[in-house]
Order: sequence, then C-alpha cells, then structure tokens
Amino acid sequence: MSREIVLDIETQSAALADLSKLRISVIGCYFYESDTYEVFEEEEFPSLFKRLEHADRLIGYNTKGFDLRVMNNYYNGDFFSFSNLDLLEEIHKALGFRLKLDDVAAATVGTRKAGHGLQAVEWWKQGEIQKIKDYCLQDVKVTRDVYEYGRKYGALAYVDRMGERRGIPVNFSQTQAVSPKINLTMGL
Repeated sequence: MSREIVLDIETQSAALADLSKLRISVIGCYFYESDTYEVFEEEEFPSLFKRLEHADRLIGYNTKGFDLRVMNNYYNGDFFSFSNLDLLEEIHKALGFRLKLDDVAAATVGTRKAGHGLQAVEWWKQGEIQKIKDYCLQDVKVTRDVYEYGRKYGALAYVDRMGERRGIPVNFSQTQAVSPKINLTMGL
C-alpha cells in the first residue's frame, strides 16, 4: 500500500520576501495509506510531521518553491531531504514555463480551485478557520486529481494563449530510492 501524501498549506499572511518569517494557518493532506483527507492546525503539526517522516513521497504543487520552505520554519529537520514530487516543477521541466494549478486542473480534469490563497489570509484575519480548512482540503483534492491523471496517462494539459488545449508530458513514477525512515522530531 502506498504511503504517499499529497499536501498543501495556507498561511496567516500574504507571502513575504523572507519565507522564514511566514506562519502557517493550516496544512491539508491526503493520505494514500488510509484514503483520507485531513487538515492540521499549528498545535497539531508535531503529530503530522511524524506521519510525514514515514511517507514514501510528499506530493504537491509548488511545494519546493513555497510549502516545504514555510513548513521548515516549524520542523527540526529538512523537508527537502524527503522524497518529493512537485507537480509545478515537473511542468516547468516539460514546458520551460510555469502554470497556475487552477489552469492545469481545469484543462486536465475539468475542475477548478475554489478560490485563491489571499482569501484564506482574509479568513484568518476574520477568525474563520473552518473556511480555511475547507478551502485547503479542496486544493489538496484538486492537486491529487491532477497527480492521479498525470500518473495514469503520463500527461497533463493546459490551454494556451490561442485557446488551444495542449499536452504536458510528465512522468510521476517514483524513480529515486526512498530514504530510510527516521524520526527526526524525537526530542533528545
């Protein structure tokens, strides 16, 4: 059974130039092992991180450019040492440019995101945590659907500036060796 985990984060404020100062409101995850979607608030991060340490691979969209960098603010180890698949990175390798998750999802699986990250920041300011959780988990679902499509068909899609649907060749197989699992969150 796969222990891959699809994840996404929402932050408490808009992106700062210095990501080391950015705080997370929630982390949403899909766990292949249990076929469940779960969301975690700050006080729950230590228990989530223990689960992430045992994952076969972490999967997300712009995770290497954003999510993992911000998650490292909370973690004693380094999420970049884990097996990771960043869908945006794979798209950039194939095309030479970046695309929004919303555009890739719409062209690939016919689903759009429920909104954008700045709405989650406003909800944080208003104390509407459940809205953030729902939004984050919907992003995780969209990311999972895009990943599943790419894994199954070896391609994703986007609509170019001329309105033509174009393919994006991808290979989401896990070719790198899985590193041994060690509990890096254990206190010494």
